[in-house]
Amino acid sequence: MYIQPSSDHWNGRVDSHTDPLSFRLHQQVKLDTPSSLSTASKGQKIFGLIGFSCDEGVRRNQGRLGAAKAPNLLKQALAKLPWHLSNSTTVVDVGTIQCEEDQLEKAQSELGQAATVLYRKGITPIILGGGHETFYGHYLGARNYLGPDETLGIINIDAHFDMRPYDETTSSGTMFKQILDADSKSSYLCVGIQQQGNTKALFETAKKYRVQHITEEEVTSELDLSLEKIDDFINHHDRIILTLCTDVISAAYAPGVSAPSPFGLHPKTVRDLIRHIVAKEKVLSFDVSEVNPVVDENNKTVTLAAQLINESLIHFHE
Repeated sequence: MYIQPSSDHWNGRVDSHTDPLSFRLHQQVKLDTPSSLSTASKGQKIFGLIGFSCDEGVRRNQGRLGAAKAPNLLKQALAKLPWHLSNSTTVVDVGTIQCEEDQLEKAQSELGQAATVLYRKGITPIILGGGHETFYGHYLGARNYLGPDETLGIINIDAHFDMRPYDETTSSGTMFKQILDADSKSSYLCVGIQQQGNTKALFETAKKYRVQHITEEEVTSELDLSLEKIDDFINHHDRIILTLCTDVISAAYAPGVSAPSPFGLHPKTVRDLIRHIVAKEKVLSFDVSEVNPVVDENNKTVTLAAQLINESLIHFHE
């Protein structure tokens, strides 16, 4: 299911061919495969961009299809952004895992394997989904890398818990329940939860699993207190992985998602959350999911998501 990276996704305006201060991402991004990348040397920061072209989980969850088209469009939007990273930083497009037909579980496994390879080489995975089923592959890679004993904190910036039953099938709405059922060393914090996005049963499930959550209203009215709660969660775990479901953002700014949120978070608030979290040394990796170009308006959501990804690169462990 692996597709090698293509230079076709990395082009754009050129202000200078020689002045690094004028460069954009397309002039700096390298192309390689996870297996052939060299291990990062001491003091070197390398990000590996992995696409996950899949919305089979969204289909199973009866959502709007189209997120499988996002990874390549996110790369094209990233390509045009200015380069604000240090001279010791390298960004590598390491290709895309493409879900074939309905083989979601196989695709998630392959994404996890690719992420594990990057972790072991000291490279930070930045995963471009895909439906939010992307995160299960992200998690598999992190847990395989860490082994069974380290505590793993999962932070999900999302309007939904995604803890539905999976007796019949897994989907983009089941990942966190799957993880907590199988992994006693993992804990879950969801930031941006909306009452209208979750049934009473899902709130009860979250309570049963001791899931911590911060509502959209709390984040909007008391951001500093929300950041303190996030810090407390981080401090209680060995390592952290971060995921952003773009449906947490107000539909005015992010219409191109499977489940738009009229009362979602402002993009600046989401930017503040990402900046704050990725700056923590315990954070291993980041993914962005649920961008759906098929239902987007004038590339609003793709453009916003690309800029949030770039924010994560700029502020990672800074």
